Amino acid sequence: MSTGTTLANSIALVTGASSGLGRHFATVLARAGATMALAARRIEPLEELARSIEAAGTRAFAVRMDVTSGESVRTALDRIEATLGTPDLIVNNSGIAIAKPLLEQTEADWDSVLDTNLKGAFLVATEGARRLRMQRRGGGIINIASILGFRQAANVTPYAVSKAGLVQLTRSMALELARFDIRVNAIAPGYFDTEMNNEFWSTPQGAEMLKRIPQRRLGKPEELDGPLLLLASNTSRYMTGAVIAVDGGHLVSTL
Repeated sequence: MSTGTTLANSIALVTGASSGLGRHFATVLARAGATMALAARRIEPLEELARSIEAAGTRAFAVRMDVTSGESVRTALDRIEATLGTPDLIVNNSGIAIAKPLLEQTEADWDSVLDTNLKGAFLVATEGARRLRMQRRGGGIINIASILGFRQAANVTPYAVSKAGLVQLTRSMALELARFDIRVNAIAPGYFDTEMNNEFWSTPQGAEMLKRIPQRRLGKPEELDGPLLLLASNTSRYMTGAVIAVDGGHLVSTL
């Protein structure tokens, strides 16, 4: 990883980069100078993003990856290594939510959410870390968790459980990978307007949720840039196992 806040010598992999916050994170890291590996199941929007990043002067490579499949993760990382080199920064952003009351959630719903949000992060992080260890190189992993890893909300139990697991995975990985100079941290966003949830905020339930946020508003994607760049760079070289909440004060609210 690069010295200071510049990422000019880094190769960064962002999963779930085809849309939403993942696309935003990839753009921010590219602007900071990182060579970008863009991964998701949908290749067309990744290729469009790669063209946009390269037009701005930074190298980018799009690769199809299904984070729920170890074989897909290994194949994608093989292609990234052959094209760019081994990523020394991984942003585990892939995630889904299925909104239903608890008693309507099915086994398939549970498996889909946990496999994507938790198993997927485990597969990508551990495979990436093995490659860095083999090369005796340090690096960083940033897991995109959620404040729902710390508090509850109705109708998204599998999602909340997956994010709570991701927080513990972050800390456990940080403990074991520190000896290899691989730092593992997480960002826990509060409520941001994304493709996954934008319809919700126009509902009465969404309006009520906004009232529970001390700052009384949704987050803007660019308000995640500071924590992302902090954890991505060697400015935070003595941080590992940290979880940074970016939530407008939601976690300290009693509502």
